[in-house]
Amino acid sequence: MNLNKMISKVGSAIVTVTVFLFAVFLIINFTMGSFFVCLILPVGFIMMTAGLHNECESGRKVAADTGLILAAVYGTFIMLVYFSQLTTVNNEQLNEQATKLLKFDNHGLIFNYDLLGYGVMALSTFFTGLSMKPENKNDKWLRALLMIHGVFYFSCTFMPITGIFARMSSGGDGIGGRLALVVWCVYFLPVGILSFLHFRGERS
Repeated sequence: MNLNKMISKVGSAIVTVTVFLFAVFLIINFTMGSFFVCLILPVGFIMMTAGLHNECESGRKVAADTGLILAAVYGTFIMLVYFSQLTTVNNEQLNEQATKLLKFDNHGLIFNYDLLGYGVMALSTFFTGLSMKPENKNDKWLRALLMIHGVFYFSCTFMPITGIFARMSSGGDGIGGRLALVVWCVYFLPVGILSFLHFRGERS
């Protein structure tokens, strides 16, 4: 049994399933469900990224190392964000100031950390894609999707600095934000599927 390939396939499957469930929970507005799958997604993403890192050639190691380290940074941010929502925010009575900072829907500090985490994820996918040497059509699509996903770094990092999300929190029911996340899910779901196919296939 090739343990490296098995872990990589499992990670890709976790990414695929959690992204799909995230989209479903967004559509039906099941907030706790979406928080829970977002807590699991980083584990699968790190496993998947580590698998791609393990395969890269020596001349592409710096890109692969950068992608894997950024994946770990993303995982740290996101797991802290959603663990706080499922525990402290969900189970405790917070005062007004703490609610503004910690409740995700208020677009405060914890929301900004979430965006920063996904911005770091975008950088991770860019460098991981850069480290790949495609061997077939599926790999070419996977590499392209990973690298193009890197552009999300700029919106995730710089839009919160403008205060646009803080102003949005004063009104509306969040349908626009959920729709944007569903679109992201539609984009990222093929990454999980193509990664699974990549690790399932025989490589020379």
